[in-house]
Amino acid sequence: MTSAQGHSPENPFPVRGVAIRVAGWIDKLGAVWVEGQIAQLTLRPNSSTAFITLRDPAADMSLSLTCPRDLVVNAPVKMTDGTQVIVYGKPNFYTGRGTFSLRVSEIRAVGIGELLARIERLRRLLDAEGLFDPRLKRPIPFLPGTIGLITGRASAAEHDIVAVATGRWPAVRFAVRNTVVQGPNAVPQIVDALRDLDADPDVDVIVLARGGGSVEDLLPFSDETLCREIAACTTPVVSAIGHEPDNPLCDLVADLRAATPTDAAKRIVPDTAAEQALVTDLRRRSARALRNWVNREAHTVAQLRSRPVLARPLAAIDARAEEIHRARAAARRDVKRLLATEADRVGHLTARLTTLGPAATLARGYAVVQTIATSGEPHVLHSVSDAPAGARLRIRVTDGAVTAISEGSE
Repeated sequence: MTSAQGHSPENPFPVRGVAIRVAGWIDKLGAVWVEGQIAQLTLRPNSSTAFITLRDPAADMSLSLTCPRDLVVNAPVKMTDGTQVIVYGKPNFYTGRGTFSLRVSEIRAVGIGELLARIERLRRLLDAEGLFDPRLKRPIPFLPGTIGLITGRASAAEHDIVAVATGRWPAVRFAVRNTVVQGPNAVPQIVDALRDLDADPDVDVIVLARGGGSVEDLLPFSDETLCREIAACTTPVVSAIGHEPDNPLCDLVADLRAATPTDAAKRIVPDTAAEQALVTDLRRRSARALRNWVNREAHTVAQLRSRPVLARPLAAIDARAEEIHRARAAARRDVKRLLATEADRVGHLTARLTTLGPAATLARGYAVVQTIATSGEPHVLHSVSDAPAGARLRIRVTDGAVTAISEGSE
C-alpha cells in the first residue's frame, strides 16, 4: 500500500506543492489591524510597491509589509523610520520566493493625542502596580566608583555627563554603553545595555541619558518593557531624559530623576572643591566649638576655685580652731579659778577644823579618857561613876595614848 504524499521519503511533496498549500492556508486568514513602528521603509525607483519592516517596540519581532507606493507617498503624515502606525492588511505568502508578508491596504499614523493617551494609561497601570512607590527607590551612593552610562554614540548628553562628572570628581570612572535612543531599535538595545550594566558588580549607579526631543523621539523611554526592566534592576538607576518639561515614564520608575544630563552628573557625583570646603568649614567649626567648650569649662573651674570654700578650704577649720582654742583657754582659766577658790575654801575649812578639832584641844594640854569595856570597845568617860575602882582606862594625849587602872573617884 502506497503512503500518502508528503508522509514518507518515498513519496515527498515537491517544493511547489508545499508552497501552494502554505499559501492556501494563509489565504484563509482574514485581514487584520496591526500596530507597530516603522523600522525600515524602502521606496524603489520605478516601482509601484513600497516595502516596509514593521517592528514591535516592546519585543525583538518584526513583520514585512508591502503596500502601493501611493499609499505611503500620500499618507496624512510623513512616513519615516520610527513612525508609529496602524495598518490594515491581509497575510500573504509569496510562493515564488517562499516569503511571508502583510499586504497593506490602509495606513494610519498614530497621532500625538493617541500616543499621550496610551502613555497615560500605561502610567496609571504601572502606578497601580506600585512601580512608582517612593519606598522602593534605592539610595544613590555618595561617591560612586564606576558610573554606568547608557546614551547615544558621541551624543551631547554623554559629553556633558562625562565632562561635568570628571570636573567635579576626577577619579570617577565610566562604563559607557552606546545605543540608539530613538526609533524601533531603541528599546531592545537599551534593555540589553541595562541588563549588562546591572550585572556588573563594579557599577554603582546607572545613568540613562538622552537630550531633548519631540514626543515621538522620547517614546522609547515611556515603553512598558523598559520601565519594568528599570524597576527590576538591583543597581540604582538615574533617569536624565530630555529637558525639564519632558517627563517620560522612565523618570517615574527610576530611583532618581534629573532634569538634564548635566543635572544628573551634578546629583550623583560630589564636587571636590565643595566637599573640601565643607570639610574645612566643619573642621574650623568643630575646632571653634571645642575651644569654646574648653574655655567655658575652664571658666567654670576658675569660678569654682575662686569660691572661699575651695580657695581656702581650711579657713572654716582655722576659724573653728581659734574658737576651740579660746574656749579651751576660757575653760582652763575657769577651772583653775574654781580650783583655786575651792582650795582656799578647803584650806579655811581645814584650819577651822584643826582649830575646833580634838587634836588642837589635846595640844593645849587636855586629854581624852576612855573606859575599856570587857568587850574591848572603848567609850568616852563622861562621869566618875563610869570609872569605878579597878576599871581600865585609856588616856589619849596629843602625842599618843596610855592605859591606866582607875583607883576610884575623888
